[in-house]
Amino acid sequence: MEKIKENNLPKIFVADIAEDNNVIEYFKGSDKFDFVGASFDGQKVVEEVLAKKPDVLVMEVMLSNLDGFAVLDKLRVLKDEMPKVFFVSNLSHSGFVTKAIQSGASYFMVKPVSPENLESRIEEVLNNGKSSSANKQLDEKISNIFISIGIPAHIKGYQFLREAVKLAVEEPEIIGSITKKLYPTIAERFETSSSKVERGMRHAIEVAWNRGKIENINNIFGLKIYNRNEKPTNGELIALIADKMIMDG
Repeated sequence: MEKIKENNLPKIFVADIAEDNNVIEYFKGSDKFDFVGASFDGQKVVEEVLAKKPDVLVMEVMLSNLDGFAVLDKLRVLKDEMPKVFFVSNLSHSGFVTKAIQSGASYFMVKPVSPENLESRIEEVLNNGKSSSANKQLDEKISNIFISIGIPAHIKGYQFLREAVKLAVEEPEIIGSITKKLYPTIAERFETSSSKVERGMRHAIEVAWNRGKIENINNIFGLKIYNRNEKPTNGELIALIADKMIMDG
């Protein structure tokens, strides 16, 4: 028997392929959201969203007829009624992440993602209200730094480090409790273990150093902090970037 949903639930539309899509099935049965439709056709997504005015749009970048970015452009006519947009995509190139955030998306997640984790991110953004604009700016600044220093967006360590920097901006003292508080908090958010969070971050830093973009770090911070042969620890890099975010406002 189908659940009867409250009228005041936030409405959600999913722009993705329907076959074997656990996100679509999850939100269809959700008692926290009013699922109002799904489509893989970009043009139809525009028509449906303009008509139904959902609060949240979960969208793949690659859609038929119109891609996700073109859909986003066409939806700007909604102005104040524009939904919160969450890109959930197989495309993991750092350029897509940056473009998504700069285009006004609230979040970019690389597939596969668990519906529960996605729901948690959506609820955070919806509950942030007035502070969501500041969160977008922070996401964009962190993404730009990661791209500059060579941390690729498709690896888990990228997402772990981004969350860690945001946590350190919100709660600077967490840097003093990396193993007891920071890693477990991120592990809980991504439904993984603290050891995998630590390894993922370390791998991301190693990838950046192997790409040889160390000078970009020195340029960003205005100091010759590192050279090719000395990599920062997870905590050092998180603290350095968080401190810059705080000083930059």
